[in-house]
Amino acid sequence: MESPASAGIRVVLFGFGLAGRVFHAPLVTCVPELRLDGIVTSNEERAAQALATVPAARIIESSEQALQQAGDFDLAIIAGANITHLPLALACLDAGLHVVIDKPVAPDAAAAEAIGQRAAQAGRLAIPFQNRRWDSDFLTLRRLVAEQPIGDVHRFESRIERMRLALKGNWRESAVPEEMGGVLLDFGAHLVDQAIELMGPVEAVSAVARSTRFPGASDDDTQFWLHHADGAVSVLVASQAAAFSVPRFTAFGTAGGVRIDACDTQEDALKAGRTPAQGPWGSEPASSVAEVRLLQDGAMRDAASVTLDPGRWDTFYPGVASAILGRTPPPVPFADAVQNMRVLDAARASAASGATMRLDPPAAHEPGAHVTWSEVVSDGRAHS
Repeated sequence: MESPASAGIRVVLFGFGLAGRVFHAPLVTCVPELRLDGIVTSNEERAAQALATVPAARIIESSEQALQQAGDFDLAIIAGANITHLPLALACLDAGLHVVIDKPVAPDAAAAEAIGQRAAQAGRLAIPFQNRRWDSDFLTLRRLVAEQPIGDVHRFESRIERMRLALKGNWRESAVPEEMGGVLLDFGAHLVDQAIELMGPVEAVSAVARSTRFPGASDDDTQFWLHHADGAVSVLVASQAAAFSVPRFTAFGTAGGVRIDACDTQEDALKAGRTPAQGPWGSEPASSVAEVRLLQDGAMRDAASVTLDPGRWDTFYPGVASAILGRTPPPVPFADAVQNMRVLDAARASAASGATMRLDPPAAHEPGAHVTWSEVVSDGRAHS
């Protein structure tokens, strides 16, 4: 296998559906250290799209063929159906590849931990694709909570809600547990990750998960209540059956709060064919603002209306390349994904039983173990 430092980091992308085509391929091809050399898909239409998008890549018709050619690659990106994440991650690590795994990384925390252990044994990196840590709305919220005197945040509310009027007939809507469909795992993987990042360790979880539109399909409306170690609560809502979708975030403190209605638009930009290589990336319109309200002179007052900070998905894959080359820690520690899955496991158990599930020890992310987006930008590691 060639040295990544001398030949560029050779990438094989498993899957060219929504995740591979929209989220991964455009972000990878903007990073000089990465070469998207292989795309795995057996779908003729997606193969044609892949060649049109990345003409230099070769199309590989099956995962088995890709694994037989593993010596041609350094990094595998696993972006197919959820059911493929665990077996492909293990197989790629065994074949000597680093892996980036789309969320959820595995069906449960035990399986996620097995991936982390296999990566350590193989001397390779396993990196979860928790891209929504770099959403414009979330970056703005984190900054304002840190900078504005809203007091101790006692309640955080976060929503990913939309209305889907018809089933698409794919695995995401399957109620078969092995296929890992439903919004609890899909949207929940992002909601839980952001909540732990902002609010800290989770000691207990209560949840409700329902299929409201199409009985027998996967859950389409889910609510989580996370009880944090400092006494604060996160209220998380994931739904495909909601006519309203705001606010995206609210953070309530003992001396004020922050509310954000507008959502990050990086996904929309990528779907429209824009990439970070085309210029400044992640900026939101002036109308997309965060509202800050503070307790002043015994009354609540609107203190500021702040335009959202730019989103920075464009820093994830530069961080991956930097970690593979031994320069920095990974942009997201894999241990964080294991902790996220512990919370999601507890949420599923709570939804099934009606009981509050306690986590001992609490589910916590590694403090200071990853490179922040501002650090990546400030020392020139991000492509822009």
